[in-house]
Amino acid sequence: MPKYHVARSVLISAAAQRIYDVIADYQTWTTWSPWLLADPAAKVSVSTPANQIGSTYAWDGPVTGAGILTHQSMESGRRIVDRLEFLKPFKTTCSTSFEIVPEGNGTRVTWHMDAAMPWFLFWMIPMMKTFIGMDYQRGLNMMKEWIETGAIQSKSVVHGIETIGPLRMAGIANRCPVDEVGPAMDRTFGECKQEFAKMGLPTNGLMLSVYTKFQVKAGVFEYISGYTIPSGTQIASSSRLKTWELPSTQAFRVEHIGSYGHLGNGWSVANQLVRHKKLKQQKCGAFEIYRTMPPATPMQAAQTDIYLPIR
Repeated sequence: MPKYHVARSVLISAAAQRIYDVIADYQTWTTWSPWLLADPAAKVSVSTPANQIGSTYAWDGPVTGAGILTHQSMESGRRIVDRLEFLKPFKTTCSTSFEIVPEGNGTRVTWHMDAAMPWFLFWMIPMMKTFIGMDYQRGLNMMKEWIETGAIQSKSVVHGIETIGPLRMAGIANRCPVDEVGPAMDRTFGECKQEFAKMGLPTNGLMLSVYTKFQVKAGVFEYISGYTIPSGTQIASSSRLKTWELPSTQAFRVEHIGSYGHLGNGWSVANQLVRHKKLKQQKCGAFEIYRTMPPATPMQAAQTDIYLPIR
């Protein structure tokens, strides 16, 4: 069977042994797991003890499915290898591991997965690597913040299907790898403000980003970041600004409260629930509206609405 490898890492300002103790203890996993956010009804069971070879972490939920993790080998302060067995919605087994290496004044943690696909599904490997990598990075980012600060500035509130629009926006179109979307979008908004000022346009509309395309195999987002504008506003052909319009439509809304660095949690919740509910998305582009802005609002209270237009 075709094999594939996924790895994501993060630098944490903490001692290697402290990080190892967190990862080794399955009791901590519900705090920083990137998968349980969309499935609060999932049942999680952890063995006692929870931090030794043979310890297990099992889950069973309507959205996340079911499976079991088992500690297979452990090198204190350095490395943990687990056996990951998915039971539903499909059965498969793979190996996951954490490498913990001191780096500078902190510690670099790398989360690995080694898996395989049936030969007739080899074409899914690039997609699987992208989505698993995104999940791993979200989990590592939450673990980092929890270890460093004792809290995670991320909460997703599911509002469900609502009417949104009509909307008309102008902004700068750009593209970037999924792991760079935050810094890339900051730069794009800076360019957008300059272009709005150049064109004499006000920036008092809603601030939003529209994801126009996701190149899954390459792991690249294409997006437009900008501001809503009145329907009659004319944009000169010489401008770098691109327009995007949405008629009044139904959309699945998830509100994310907290750091923009954790916005992927809100997007994951929205996409998982839309798939679970078997809702069909429109191809007009999903989008996020930034309802509050720093420094007026502390980052832990930042409010962002995520909308997935549906048919």
